[in-house]
Amino acid sequence: MPTPSDIQTHHDRHGRYPEAVTVEDFRRNLAAVQARIDAACHRVGRDPATVRLLPVSKTKPEASLRMAHAAGCRMLGENKVQEAYRKWEAMQDLTDLQWSAIGHLQTNKAKLVARFATEFQALDSLRLARALDRRLQMQGRSLDVFVQVNTSGEESKYGLAPEDVPSFIQALPAFSALRVRGLMTLALFSSEAERVRQCFVLLRTLRDRLRQSAPAGIELDALSMGMSGDFEIAIEEGATVVRVGQAIFGARDLPDSHYWPGEPTGDQS
Repeated sequence: MPTPSDIQTHHDRHGRYPEAVTVEDFRRNLAAVQARIDAACHRVGRDPATVRLLPVSKTKPEASLRMAHAAGCRMLGENKVQEAYRKWEAMQDLTDLQWSAIGHLQTNKAKLVARFATEFQALDSLRLARALDRRLQMQGRSLDVFVQVNTSGEESKYGLAPEDVPSFIQALPAFSALRVRGLMTLALFSSEAERVRQCFVLLRTLRDRLRQSAPAGIELDALSMGMSGDFEIAIEEGATVVRVGQAIFGARDLPDSHYWPGEPTGDQS
């Protein structure tokens, strides 16, 4: 396992990723991110094929998303559901493009996610599970979901407290349209790699413990953790999905609070 001096977070680089403006830019950025994924896997003896890269396209215009698709992206992650829904409506000609809703969701917007998303990574209440399940049943659809866990203990972060996750998991079989795939977290935003690492260790340890008592039909194979600033650390600790935006699309103009309400300035994905 790498030591704190071996691996650092990339939080000091935020705002410096150049904007991708051509399909070739996207191809180059995707290759660079994949090389970082491969190297992180190699350090801990993992197969890179066990890590899925989820490009995060939040705030980026339709033209950028189309270039990303041309460069090979077949699923895109979006934080704000109304923005994502508008993009989905405008891009239905790309029939192989799927959408992952990765941001906090109010129950009154569950109907939008139920209509367009293939995946939802921020399930954190039974009320929301009930609303999503009802809407999905009406649409005749099902949805892959991740349970969001607050591993940093910050009040500004969404997600269930770790101690509340076991009972929450036990209640999820009641919602047959939700296919539970695993857990998701947002790590502490810090340049101190070991403090960030502990968030990922906590999520993996929790998942391993929950697997022993998970109800039938509940899969806990996936761990969605790690963004542009810290995904290598997340991979070292078992991430199977990494959510990467700026390292692929380029820096964003707006502060982190625009995407993750209540969080400090500086954008991790």
